[in-house]
Amino acid sequence: WQGPKGEKATDGDKEPEPKKLKLDPEEGKKGLKPDGKRMRGQNKSRPHTKPTAFDEKRLCLSVIQDKRECPFGDKCQFQHDVAEYMATKPADIGESCYLYDTFGKCGYGLCCRFAKAHTTLDFKTMENAELVRANEGKSTVKNNLSKDLQIRLRKRSVTFNQSAEYLDMLSNQKDKREQRGNGKKFKMDVVPTHTWSISVLLILTICQRILRILNICTRFLCDKPQAGPDKPPPVKTVGPLTDVDIVKLRLCEKKQVDFQDKLYLAPLTTCGNLPFRRVCKRFGADITCGEMAMCTNLLQGQQSEWALLKRHESEDVFGVQVEGCFPDTMTRCAELINGNIDVDFVDINSGCPIDLVYKKGGGCGLMTRTRKFEQIIKGMNYVLDVPLTVKIRTGVQEKCNIAHKLIPEMKKWDVSMITLHGRSREQRYTKSADWDYINTCSKLASPVPLFGNGDILSYEDAMKARETGVSGIMIARGALIKPWIFTEIKESRHWDISSGERLDVLRDFSNFGLEHWGSDTRGVEKTRTFMLEWLSFMCRYIPVGLLERVPQKINERPPFYLGRNYLESLMASQHVGDWVRISEMLLGPVPKNFNFLPKHKANAYK
Repeated sequence: WQGPKGEKATDGDKEPEPKKLKLDPEEGKKGLKPDGKRMRGQNKSRPHTKPTAFDEKRLCLSVIQDKRECPFGDKCQFQHDVAEYMATKPADIGESCYLYDTFGKCGYGLCCRFAKAHTTLDFKTMENAELVRANEGKSTVKNNLSKDLQIRLRKRSVTFNQSAEYLDMLSNQKDKREQRGNGKKFKMDVVPTHTWSISVLLILTICQRILRILNICTRFLCDKPQAGPDKPPPVKTVGPLTDVDIVKLRLCEKKQVDFQDKLYLAPLTTCGNLPFRRVCKRFGADITCGEMAMCTNLLQGQQSEWALLKRHESEDVFGVQVEGCFPDTMTRCAELINGNIDVDFVDINSGCPIDLVYKKGGGCGLMTRTRKFEQIIKGMNYVLDVPLTVKIRTGVQEKCNIAHKLIPEMKKWDVSMITLHGRSREQRYTKSADWDYINTCSKLASPVPLFGNGDILSYEDAMKARETGVSGIMIARGALIKPWIFTEIKESRHWDISSGERLDVLRDFSNFGLEHWGSDTRGVEKTRTFMLEWLSFMCRYIPVGLLERVPQKINERPPFYLGRNYLESLMASQHVGDWVRISEMLLGPVPKNFNFLPKHKANAYK
């Protein structure tokens, strides 16, 4: 390029080189199947580095919290020499600490990667007394797992009285069915010819019934604590009656949620974490839901699974989604959630397509096991004081829809809301969502609200979806690609958001992540990992100002292009290295042993 007078341009005047396709034949074969198609789906064998690997030496908690003595004494494996730790600690990322500026103190003290902002020259942690006083007693995050509950869950000492009642009802119904079946078989196949054989059978039947009654009485007397003159009653009493509900809540008396015409952020595994939900709430999401949690892991008291149930104070309508395939575990899990955390509704995931869940009968597998599905829904409704919702797909096979047969049954099972993803399990994301079928199902579901889900990336897509008669819309990938879609829908416009504004959105996410996962090295790297997973979707966004026709469709893949500035081009890149560079702008340089490959192969370019 030459200037108007024939002068050559300097390096500073040049635009960055456009991304080029890799033409090396050996390089191109790495991500291909034998038939030449690119690999899609999940990177199941992707590299995983534990957060502990990024900390060579960790400071003892007793030093961080300014305690004089360590409870472990000489056996403590962590470092106590502050000067030595500060000499080997990685350089600080920035000059100001978000936690210190927001809450007046940073709980990570000297371990914080922004420690300069709140550390004196003699390595003492400072506090802003005014902010500390203003935030005293406030808790921005609810639904934490208490240590006492975790221990009781691990020791299996938590009682599930309501679940036991429901499961007893199920077993009694099963016994009656078996007795009816046995009676028919007895009449048809076995006809005793002697009167003594009939007498023996009658005596055996009477003995079995007496034993069953004795077992029930023994269990009732053993489980129910007796209150004597010296022993206080098991619950606080007011006169002759207790304060607990003697009569079970009817469905009409349960807490109700207004689902009509709401924007619902889907429960997104991996990316739908609490910091991301906070970003979407700022842009106008009405309903949020936690990531899918396995009911068996919750019942075992796993800390990582309970973290998926956490709720931020900004989430005014919040639910949790659970997955399971048996009535006993799902009912107990619902009772555990009902008594220990604050939620507005509970959602059953019967649309998860992944093999790990489907092969054991959960997720989409529940749609083909209607007897178990019915028992799960009725059992969870029996123990819950909040509405129960269900998320389903059109079916399992691609050309065999079964949702329209299942929805009238779910109405009888007292489901409060149904969400229908307009694809089958086999389709995954290869074809467009079937909104005509969603419209048919919404009429069948009435008066139960039905939300539609699939392929919504602009307010025009949302308007077309609302014309189908659904009660509301759920947004999943569209929120990952452009979280400001909620603002676009509510304001009925296309937002040509600048690259600087998008970087500010990522900065907010990094701050929320430091608050949620921590501002030490572990927390920073965990925040970075989730940011990179999000960027693997966000890079698909095409700026409105560059489009030949508006709006962008969710299944369209553009060719390589240059943005209006360098940052816009960088954000459009589908190379992992460029996503890492964006994260380094906000969270500092990556550690030497850092390695990342996105979860989904759709954008897993190296």
